Amino acid sequence: MSELPDMTGRVCVVTGASAGIGTETALGLARAGATVAMVGRSPAKIQSAVDRVIGESERDDVMLLLGDFSVMSDVRRVAAEILDVHPRVHVLVNNAGTATRERRITGDGMEETFAVNHAAPFLLTHLLRDALVRAAEASVAPSRVVTVSSLAHRAGRLALTDLSYERGWSSFQAYADTKLANVLFTRELARRWAGTGVTSYAVHPGAVRTGLFRENRLLGAIYPFVPFMKSPKQGAQTTLWCATAPELLPETGSYYSGRRRASVAAQGQDDTAAELLWDETARLVGMPA
Repeated sequence: MSELPDMTGRVCVVTGASAGIGTETALGLARAGATVAMVGRSPAKIQSAVDRVIGESERDDVMLLLGDFSVMSDVRRVAAEILDVHPRVHVLVNNAGTATRERRITGDGMEETFAVNHAAPFLLTHLLRDALVRAAEASVAPSRVVTVSSLAHRAGRLALTDLSYERGWSSFQAYADTKLANVLFTRELARRWAGTGVTSYAVHPGAVRTGLFRENRLLGAIYPFVPFMKSPKQGAQTTLWCATAPELLPETGSYYSGRRRASVAAQGQDDTAAELLWDETARLVGMPA
């Protein structure tokens, strides 16, 4: 990838930054001059990732934040910790994701894959709304929300009346549904936040060699092909492009792959579904719609 635009003076938050695409995204932004806040669940892994970003970017303003995104109170605490240090946020990268081996219901009453992959980024984005708007008002360019989705969204079939999968659950279906939710969230965010100076983008990073392939049987069938897949650094390129490219503006609400706008499955273009999902998610996380 060509060199990123100068990000000096910009604050960027990256979730799921402990490894893989998340670490590479944080590193790319830091190397471009951004002040980066890195969020991860494992204390040891996120500390190692932060140390790497500091060492390779030669920046000493990297912020470490611990948070389990299956727990909405952790999301709220992480947001509060960010705002306590950074009243303006220029870029939010919703990268954290999971694909669970079995159906689990969180303490907040949500299916875990849905909680981590959709409800948590929905909540964090809302909690950082004022900071994103303030950054846009003080800058010559809009703030950006980049949410990592997947080509798997094409297999999504969100049942808005059964988001906890009481009528049947599979690891792959729950994952695909949340990736569809990411696309719908991006679309609805663009509509509802029009005029605020905040733009939104959904990203397919490509087939990337990450821990998701090793740790979950939903992707086990293609694990033998992992050596032929993208590296995490390669997988981060579209995310970094959506987070920084001046030529992308003023586009908002779309889905990107390979550093270009990509087609979305029909269910990802359903404005009614996007609106209903937004309202139901707001109810589940305790935010006003």
